[in-house]
Amino acid sequence: MTGAGTGFHVVLPAAGIGSRMRADRPKQYLQVAGRSILEHTLDCFLGHPGLRGLVVCLAPDDPFWLRLACAGDPRILRAQGGRERAGSVRNGLQCLLEHGACLDDWVLVHDAARPNLARSDLDHLLDALANDPVGGLLAVPVRDTLKRIGADGRVSETIDRTPIWQAYTPQMFRLGMLRDSLGAALAAGVAITDEASALEWAGLSARLIEGRADNLKVTRPEDLDWLRRLWGATS
Repeated sequence: MTGAGTGFHVVLPAAGIGSRMRADRPKQYLQVAGRSILEHTLDCFLGHPGLRGLVVCLAPDDPFWLRLACAGDPRILRAQGGRERAGSVRNGLQCLLEHGACLDDWVLVHDAARPNLARSDLDHLLDALANDPVGGLLAVPVRDTLKRIGADGRVSETIDRTPIWQAYTPQMFRLGMLRDSLGAALAAGVAITDEASALEWAGLSARLIEGRADNLKVTRPEDLDWLRRLWGATS
């Protein structure tokens, strides 16, 4: 089976509140097709034969996780989420180490609110990076024309989109390399927006693996509407 030969761990940072959704709960707990977004996100990994361990990083006062059916799954570990994504991921990596993971193991970090990851994309990522010295991430070339805005709110120039890609997840790196890069960046006060940026700060270059554009991260209410239409769901 494609991708089955590469064993991996997963860290899902799920401590965010998703304020732009204007909902009564964090976006990963919103319902679509009868289950929460987070449960749909977990499915792709829990059904994969290469999975060695999975950590969900939750806010300390999260009241929603224990209401999910998957909360009792013995394959899922829990770690405390940090104030920012990088802190959550670092806690998740430490949790994996405490449960037997090795520094040289592959770890995939994936957005909790990115529930439409295709199994084919996951396998492609695992296969493409299996022997890579650094690791990499799913990404998509930018399709639309890009504009740079001036201080007056008007277009100052059109940007060449050819070398510009949108960073998606999963992002796949060796556990020890990612832990050390995150720790050093956080200690230096560097703003880390994704795992690849921590590796970049450490002087390492992640590889981009082209994936499907519908691997959408739910950020705004219209994203949830789009997902419901895609899946043919009414709620």
